[in-house]
Amino acid sequence: MTNYRGTYVEVNIRNIRENVSKIIKKYNNYLYYLGVVKADSYGHFDNQVVKAIIDGGCNYLAVSSLEEALIIRQEFKDIPILCLGIIDTKFLNVAIDNNITITIPDYEYVMKIEKELLQKLTVHVKIDTGMNRLGIKTKDDFIRTYNYLRNNDVNIEGIYTHIYAANSKDLTNKQIVKFKEIVNSVDKVKIIHIAQSETLVNYPKFDFANGCRLGIIMYGFTSDKSLNLLSTFKLYSKVIELKVLNPLETVGYNGVYQAKEREKIAVVAIGYADGIIRKNTGSYVYINNVRYQIVGNICMDMLMVKVDDKVKVGDSVLILKDIQHIEEVARYLDTIPYEVICMIGKRVPRVYID
Repeated sequence: MTNYRGTYVEVNIRNIRENVSKIIKKYNNYLYYLGVVKADSYGHFDNQVVKAIIDGGCNYLAVSSLEEALIIRQEFKDIPILCLGIIDTKFLNVAIDNNITITIPDYEYVMKIEKELLQKLTVHVKIDTGMNRLGIKTKDDFIRTYNYLRNNDVNIEGIYTHIYAANSKDLTNKQIVKFKEIVNSVDKVKIIHIAQSETLVNYPKFDFANGCRLGIIMYGFTSDKSLNLLSTFKLYSKVIELKVLNPLETVGYNGVYQAKEREKIAVVAIGYADGIIRKNTGSYVYINNVRYQIVGNICMDMLMVKVDDKVKVGDSVLILKDIQHIEEVARYLDTIPYEVICMIGKRVPRVYID
């Protein structure tokens, strides 16, 4: 996409590759590293990002939907791809034809699969250990599902669960105990993966697991600051207009911001249609390495920033500067970095540097 308005995301391919390499080097006691590239690689987009993740050391990929899997499969023919979400059974032939590993969420799902497809599938069975989203909740249901798959010669390649509160050792340990109780009576499978980004860095390796899933950590977000991970995502725009407000004048819709004195306002070419939602008013951007505050209601295509006389039309604006800034914005919005970067929409071009 041609960038005519000076608004774009800079994606650092080299930093993604280096981050993945650093993570695997430190947490090197797994056989399988599943790079989670769902949601367009957490808003980074493009198969260049996927290639960087593979080059960094991931030997398996995970996505949320069949659509995502097929886009990746067009370019990467050999690497295994797991769909973490549920694929409608009427489309399983598409997954088979494109060598996509599917998730088995429950016994009822298995019973909907046409018998002639079963032997052609590669599956990972999802165990629900407390998230209460997807997965099998009881040992009896798991054994029933597992035996049905095995008796129909299905390739049961993996078993996994999802840790939903990695910051709570108590809840996490309860999940691990439940996982063991559910799966301990079946034959060993090729891959068992439990740890995702924060579980990986906050807990010793679970002795029975040989795989882990790398998600947001690949893009620099982790509580393990000793990794010294690098920023991969910067959002730029530019100043397209300057206004001077006299005392008591307002700016933007509904006049919610009123100047207390003579003030200079920069109009920036980005808005909520790009993913900078109106709640961002009051947070900060960077112009010429100086922090300036967003004021007034954010518009669909523009926002306003209170600046000083050093700012001029055409100046570059860093809407999201680096890991620390994205984390700061996430705290301000009472959300998480995932949401901040995933909200930046497709109409914002991605520019890749290496």
